[in-house]
Amino acid sequence: MSMKFIPTKVHGILDYVVAVALIFAPMIFGFSEVGGAAVAIPVILGIGLFLYSLFTKYEWGAVKVLGMPYHLMIDFIAATLLAVSPFLFGFADEAPNAWVPHVVVGITVILVVLFSQTQTGPLTDKQ
Repeated sequence: MSMKFIPTKVHGILDYVVAVALIFAPMIFGFSEVGGAAVAIPVILGIGLFLYSLFTKYEWGAVKVLGMPYHLMIDFIAATLLAVSPFLFGFADEAPNAWVPHVVVGITVILVVLFSQTQTGPLTDKQ
């Protein structure tokens, strides 16, 4: 049995939900006053996620040009950047509401990537 149990259809829904959540994270988690990279990173990554999801070859893509393996690679890189950004950009010393969402969402997205299927359609052992 494959460890990749998250279908692309579900991954796609998560993409758009996470994109919107990232864009509004500074307001949702109350760290918009921190400013700088703490605010810019999730907003930029959220906008990017929304855009490249639109171009992914899966059920929720509008212009299907980006293969799912490439999409997952971008997800992994972006999620890693999100998770390490408080330490990389020096805002880890801020109040927990400024850095905890970055780390938690980043790690969660990495896990989603690791368990997501690379092809649309029914689950197969080839993945």
